[in-house]
Amino acid sequence: MIQFDIITIFPKIFSAKGGSASGGDSCCYFDYGIIGRAIKNKLIKINIHDLRKQTKNVHKSVDDRPYGGGPGMILMVEPIYKAISMIKRKAIKRYSDKAIKLKRRVIMLAPEGKTFDQKQAKRLSKYDQLILLCGRYEGFDDRVEKLVDEKISLGNFVLAGGELPAMAVVEAVSRHVKGVVGHEHALDEETFSPAYAKATAGKKDLDYIEYPQYTRPENFKGMKVPKILLSGNHQKIKEWREKNRKKQ
Repeated sequence: MIQFDIITIFPKIFSAKGGSASGGDSCCYFDYGIIGRAIKNKLIKINIHDLRKQTKNVHKSVDDRPYGGGPGMILMVEPIYKAISMIKRKAIKRYSDKAIKLKRRVIMLAPEGKTFDQKQAKRLSKYDQLILLCGRYEGFDDRVEKLVDEKISLGNFVLAGGELPAMAVVEAVSRHVKGVVGHEHALDEETFSPAYAKATAGKKDLDYIEYPQYTRPENFKGMKVPKILLSGNHQKIKEWREKNRKKQ
């Protein structure tokens, strides 16, 4: 099982309860599809942590004005430090009776991070625990970078916060956890999988987009399914699919 711990100032984005994203009467993206089933089958675990619970001030403030002036507010280092430390302590306690060494990664979700891709998703799926830190406002106190192992971005654009990227990372990583995607070879020829490039080129670990696929009806408003796919000739179908793959 891989455990995701998401730190956010808006926990209800993930769960109406603002707690563990494990189904029940919450209304959450994680309740549906393969992620919902993976949680139910205990293949993954998702915990949502409210950053404001790590504050002592009456207003539960987690941000403040930047020293030296400037626009907007900055997320403070202290509550983030407390949140990460608390999550680590709980994980150590959970694994204390097991003869394993906990493999953990603390990740800041920020636009200046390394662009997330399928290779990173597969790499991160090898960890026991991923702590995902969601940003907001004008960003983080720079000292927060000393508390994380890496920074990840979905691309060269800016969002209001790290919650949507966190969801994307959870799903992409979870797909590489054994049992989450039903068929054991379902990922072999998936979009951006390097398997085909390795098998055919033997040179570079190139990404590719999988071949075109069709289902019923055979003819929709004059748009027809290629005849070869209806032939039953598996060798010819395989050749057609290889020829029609769309390279990046």
